[in-house]
Amino acid sequence: MTRAPILNRLALSFMAVAATAFAMPAQAADTLSFNVGVTSDYRYRGISQTRLKPALQGGVDYATDSGFYVGAWGSTIKWIKDAGGDANTEIDLYGGYKTEIASGLTLDVGLLQYVYPSNKLNPSANTLEAYGALSYGPATLKISRSFSNLFGFGNSKGSLYYDLSATFDLGNGFSITPHIGRQTVKNLSAASYTDASLTLNKAIDALTLSIGVVDAKTGAYFSPVGNKDLGKRGVVLGAKYTF
Repeated sequence: MTRAPILNRLALSFMAVAATAFAMPAQAADTLSFNVGVTSDYRYRGISQTRLKPALQGGVDYATDSGFYVGAWGSTIKWIKDAGGDANTEIDLYGGYKTEIASGLTLDVGLLQYVYPSNKLNPSANTLEAYGALSYGPATLKISRSFSNLFGFGNSKGSLYYDLSATFDLGNGFSITPHIGRQTVKNLSAASYTDASLTLNKAIDALTLSIGVVDAKTGAYFSPVGNKDLGKRGVVLGAKYTF
């Protein structure tokens, strides 16, 4: 059996926002959880993956009491076809380890494989990244490094993404999350850019609603798709249910 049919079945299993944290914290006992969601625009690192249109998303996570975790997450996308390929699904497969290394200081390290089944791009859009994050209080600094070409950019192994974010509890189920990120593309500085967002979340039992403002300063390298600037400032609505 070929790889593509297997991945397509995975896409159907995990499809149902974004980024979304990919790692789960260590728990008091082993846990298995699922999530399904919808977003008005799947923005990843500030850039729309769905041509400013809605997306269905979903995932599964398993975490052990020792701090190890694995998971998978999927979303509908449009950017592969816009780039001349032939994939309408993104599947993220990840695993790592999270632990407290000092009082109040948490370390999270892992690997993340982005899979775009049968994407037909050359170089392939499939991307492998390693990440490391330090969290203290509400703030997290995360650095990701690609160990393959980055999302179809040629000769881009070693690209880096710097992510500084925080989550502030406002009470009554409300929280606010500011974020700023910097994507550097190895051997193609014109494609490097900065993104930022500010998101308000409301937790209602297992349901989380969100509204955020997202912006990416992509520069002239990223040409509009269908007269749409995929990094332009916009409001993104989301809903996610975890069970």
